[in-house]
Order: sequence, then C-alpha cells, then structure tokens
Amino acid sequence: MKISVSSSDELKRLDSFLSKRLVQFSRTNIQKMIANGLILVNEKIVKKNFRLSYSDSIDIDISSKADKSKVSLKKWDYPLEVLYQDKDIAIINKPRGVIVHPAPGNHDRTLVNILLHRFDKELKNALDPSRPGIVHRLDKDTTGIMIIALNEHAHWKISDQFKDRTIQKEYIALTWRQWKEQSGIIENILGRNKKNPIQFESSDTGKKALSHFELIKAGEYLSAVRFFPKTGRTHQIRVHCKEFGFPIFGDELYGGGIKKSKEFMKNVKAKLDNHFSLVQGHCLHAYSIEFEHPSTLKKVKFSVDPNKNFNTIYNAILNDEI
Repeated sequence: MKISVSSSDELKRLDSFLSKRLVQFSRTNIQKMIANGLILVNEKIVKKNFRLSYSDSIDIDISSKADKSKVSLKKWDYPLEVLYQDKDIAIINKPRGVIVHPAPGNHDRTLVNILLHRFDKELKNALDPSRPGIVHRLDKDTTGIMIIALNEHAHWKISDQFKDRTIQKEYIALTWRQWKEQSGIIENILGRNKKNPIQFESSDTGKKALSHFELIKAGEYLSAVRFFPKTGRTHQIRVHCKEFGFPIFGDELYGGGIKKSKEFMKNVKAKLDNHFSLVQGHCLHAYSIEFEHPSTLKKVKFSVDPNKNFNTIYNAILNDEI
C-alpha cells in the first residue's frame, strides 16, 4: 500500500497520521509496524515520531506486517465448537484443560494452536503471530464463550471495548458451601501472592477488581452462583469466591480442591468425590458475552451452556441432591 502526503498533513507525526488513515489498525499496532520496518517513508526506515512533509511517499507492507521468523507455532487439530463466525469475528466455546496462548513449557497444545488449524486462512497475517486472534483470556480449566478477532480492525475495536469495560460478561460458578446472600458486590485490590507468584490475593498494592453476583441456588453442600465481572483481572472470580468464603468447587489453587470433601460425612464425601472425578478441575463457566460488533456497531450477545459433566453437578445443586 502506498500513501502520498498532502500539504494539509505536513508536520504531522507518522504514527498519528496513519492511525487516522488505517482505521483497521490500532495506533499501537501501527507503531509496531514502523519499528519492524514495515512502514517506510521515501523508501527509508524512520521512527514513529517522524514529522511528515508535503509529497512524502509512505509505503506500508501489510502482507507481512509481523516478523513471523521469530515465532513458529504448530497447528493443532483439536475439537473446537464454533458458535458463530463472520468476516470479523468468531465466537467459540473454549474447551476445559486448554491454556489460551503459548507459555514456557507449552508451545504446541494451546488454544492458539487450535485456532491456527481452524482459522488458518483468516489468521495467517495476524500482527502478533504469537497470539493470533486473541483479545481476552480464560483460565486453563474455565470453559465457555470467547471472542476471536479475525482481522486487525476487529482486534482493535474489541480490545478498546475491553479496555473501556463496556463488554458485559456472565459466568456460572459452582462453589463449596451454602451461600446466604442472594446478590451483592465483591470489590478489592488484587495483587500477586509473594510466596506463590501464580496465585493472586487481596493486597494493598495492585489493581481494583469488582464483581457483581447473583445466587442461583444454595444447595446443602454446594451452591450455584452467577457472576458479572466489571473488571477483568487474572483469577478475579476465583479469588473473590475464596475470599468471600466459598471457593469454587475443584479449584485446588484457591482452596476449593477435593480435599475439602473430608470435612463431610462418609456418604456425602463419596458423592462429592464422584462429582469431582467428572470435571478434574474448577467449575467455572463463561456463559455469555455482549459487545458492539466491530463492523455493524450493533450490540450482539452470545451464550453457551456448560458441558455435560459440569451440568451433572449443576443440576444436582438445582435439584437439591447435594
């Protein structure tokens, strides 16, 4: 792509000028392209704050806008439920036990690897080849709704909505013990645990975390609760459940592991252990998401029910069986 600078655009910063011309890219993405030498002015590499002059010629290499030589990810042919797809987005049901993007020790068995197999054509020119299509995350054992951005315009528009906290999310959590409150707000400051850096906790320093909750059903030993997180902190709902006194069923990291079944009578323990064997992880499901479509600008909402094993425990709570 080639752009010529008019007299009205003289002295403008390169990144600022392009962010208004290339609406499919965020300003951050444009700055990365400049830094990677994918945007040239008069056939020369320049910096993002370069001041333009009349008749300057800007060349933009969109076809290879990321340095893919530094990242080589394998495709993974793994079952993935695609709930909706158009030219901009795909809505998927994330499976349990799969982390979202590559991390130390796991580069080949992640959601990103699945996406590269399922959406190979759509994601081949992703700006960030290490996380193509990813605009938000779910924990490894959390199932449910995720938005996948299939182009840079969609990525930018949806990322801005997450940043502005205009996206509405709903989760279903199955927790230990009998909740008493019908609804409420849990708010605190979350920071990393100094002794265990993969764990988060209330802290004097960190980031604000806010969740609304509504009780679905309080069983005798387990409860079902809806959560509407207003912020998107790592492990937010899991920490809020723990610190509210009701850790999520199966959540070993936050005190909700199967060891808690030892607190109950033998027959109850056997029933809880059987339910745990079904899921082998924490019972948290991203049920629905509502956002503004990046192209139509209309509000859209998608939802997906939990899987069969989750529902077995969920229904046992609803039917007063546990």
